Amino acid sequence: MRREQDRRAAIAQAQIELNKQPIYLDTETTGLGDHAQIVEICLLDHDGSIAFQSLVKPTVKIPLDATRVHHITDALVSTAPTWPEIWPQVEALLTTRRIAIYNAEYDLRLMKQSHLAHGLSWVAPVNHFCLMKLYARFRGDWNSRTRDYRWHSLDDARWQCGLDLPNAHRAHADTLLTRALLHFLAAQR
Repeated sequence: MRREQDRRAAIAQAQIELNKQPIYLDTETTGLGDHAQIVEICLLDHDGSIAFQSLVKPTVKIPLDATRVHHITDALVSTAPTWPEIWPQVEALLTTRRIAIYNAEYDLRLMKQSHLAHGLSWVAPVNHFCLMKLYARFRGDWNSRTRDYRWHSLDDARWQCGLDLPNAHRAHADTLLTRALLHFLAAQR
């Protein structure tokens, strides 16, 4: 009973979020650790158009393991703008719009780490929601260890919902997929 109530609540929340016409954010990074930085960012507008997209030159080398995932190399970012150079444009979008992020904790942490790597002070955007957590409530797979619904990767969510978009591990493709997932959830009954 609770699972069905949570599923219905997740659908209702998806409809509310979709009506707010959010902007979708995704990043690609140098890795997963505490010193990883952003190497690509995309902000997709609610209508599917690109609001902002850029490769980003980090202060560290991109490890081969990360390049294997997203195919972004040091050579690709060698002439890209740095995080401080793009931040004013990104910040302007993030402070004026509702933001949909698949795995918000991760992307926000990497934004903070990119700030710190450049000596910038960090204030996290407050007007965001995590589509990964919303999808977990919709999907309803219980995780007894965490005593909450199990999180799913964006690729698993794509597959489970039958969305015909690739999970290319590039920021633009992943924002398109995030947008499609929110639309899918909002259309459920």
